[in-house]
Order: sequence, then C-alpha cells, then structure tokens
Amino acid sequence: MSDEITVHPVAWPPAPIKTERLLLRLSEARDRAALIDLFASPEVGTYVGGCRPRDELERAMPEVPGHRFGFFVVELNGTTIGMITLDRREPKRKGHIRLEGEELWLGYMFLPQAWGNGYATEACTAVLDWFANAHPGEPVVLSTQTANEASMRVAAKLGFTEVERIEEYGAEQWLGVWHPGKLSD
Repeated sequence: MSDEITVHPVAWPPAPIKTERLLLRLSEARDRAALIDLFASPEVGTYVGGCRPRDELERAMPEVPGHRFGFFVVELNGTTIGMITLDRREPKRKGHIRLEGEELWLGYMFLPQAWGNGYATEACTAVLDWFANAHPGEPVVLSTQTANEASMRVAAKLGFTEVERIEEYGAEQWLGVWHPGKLSD
C-alpha cells in the first residue's frame, strides 16, 4: 500500500520542494527534536498562544511528527529550521472569506535562530507556488497577531491583503487572503 494520498484532489506527498537556500519536505523521525524545540520555545510561542512544556511534548509528539497532508519541514543545509502548514480552517473558528469556511490556511513557525533571514518568505512562497499549481485560483488565508511585526511583513511580502481583524489567543489577529498570481516583490 502506498503512502500517497489524494486530498481535494492533490496527490500527497509532493516531491521535495527546493528553493535557492531551502528544502521543503515531509517530516521524518530526525525532525522530532527540532520540532520539540520549536513548540517549546517561549520566543516562538509569544504570538501563537504560548509555548508548550518540553516534557509534555516529549511524551505526546509521535516518532514522526507532522506526518500528514499539508505539513512541510523546512531544512537549511541539512538542519530543520521550521515548518509550514496548509490546513483547512474549521467553520467554527473566527475569520473566513467564505460562508461555509474550510478555506486553506497557511501557517509557519521557525526556530528563533532562523529569524530575520527571509526564510519564512522564501519557504511560504514555494509552498504557495506549489499549491497554486495544484489548485489554480484557490485562495489561501493567513492570520497573525497584529503585534507580530515580522509576521505582518512576511504576509505583505507574500501578497496577502487584509480581510478583517479578529480576536483570538487573547490578542488582535490580522486575517489576510492570498490569491494565486498576486505575489509582491
């Protein structure tokens, strides 16, 4: 039986995606320690509702974390530095561009040592390009705390435009939408 699945008719997993500096691929067991570091980081947790206790993550995280549709590990020179996710935004969550919800939602998190180098923009651009080829014309949503200036800059560089502001995780969130073919410089 193959590990390949088809979701909304996209074959998964895709071939690894290479950018100028990065490799985006499926997660593997070797990514577990870096992903525990990511979710346990107080700096990373600042704008996403907080970090999780390391001991809890050690117990709960599977041997191969994030092994599912829409989960990309971001690697730089053979080292895991972050992750990108594409998930359906549940109708019960705030912030939608369709009445029925279920829009595809882009998420990204990087280890603090990778911040400030343009990796998030580079990796997200590659994932959005891959998605646009698989789903021509399908919009993608993104939300970030308005206080997260770096993430707001990434959203602008990617070409997301504001739809609304919502309250989530105890803070104001900026909700934007991206349409294929509208990347900024």
